Amino acid sequence: MPDYFALLNEPRRPWLEAEPLKQKFLTLSSEFHPDRACAAGEAERGAATRRFAELNAAWQCLREPKERLGHLLELESGARPAGTPDVPAAAMDLFFETGRLCREADAFLAVRGKTSSPVVKAQMFGRGMELAGRLNDLQQVIARSQEELLAELRGLNAAWETAPAAGAAGRAAALPLEALEGICRMLSYIARWTGQIQERVAQLSL
Repeated sequence: MPDYFALLNEPRRPWLEAEPLKQKFLTLSSEFHPDRACAAGEAERGAATRRFAELNAAWQCLREPKERLGHLLELESGARPAGTPDVPAAAMDLFFETGRLCREADAFLAVRGKTSSPVVKAQMFGRGMELAGRLNDLQQVIARSQEELLAELRGLNAAWETAPAAGAAGRAAALPLEALEGICRMLSYIARWTGQIQERVAQLSL
């Protein structure tokens, strides 16, 4: 398994600042861009292409908090956080509200899809925009929840970096990995809800 932190010369840690990480990726990837090896031999061009692809994969992973946490936990403990059907108690309200509004939007879209009359469709336009507005309001609530999680993650980063030893056992002495696993799972739920809401808003806007 590749170590994306090592590929971008970053220490393993839960939090990375976006702009410095981006600049490091751009610097490293420019060194291995396939265009720079166009005059080289086939083996060297192939190596540059592979290295460029690895750096891009590392950047795509580490730039996203959810993916970065999953990768970090896999490196430290040997496995990514196991998927769970149980929604965390703190997220139950958002879970139910997202499901309720999405079902309401789906029912409206099903009725609208069967309507052929331009007059009736025009009458339904306002209802569709009202539903889209409520979904967007819910998305704002979910976005605030995500910001709170990221703030918590930044706070946990200090404990991680001052852990007395490397590896899962040493890290757990200062910061239980379960704390990071919980944040990783919550970010996964938030990403799923965001996708569901955005899909409905796009359909309602057609």
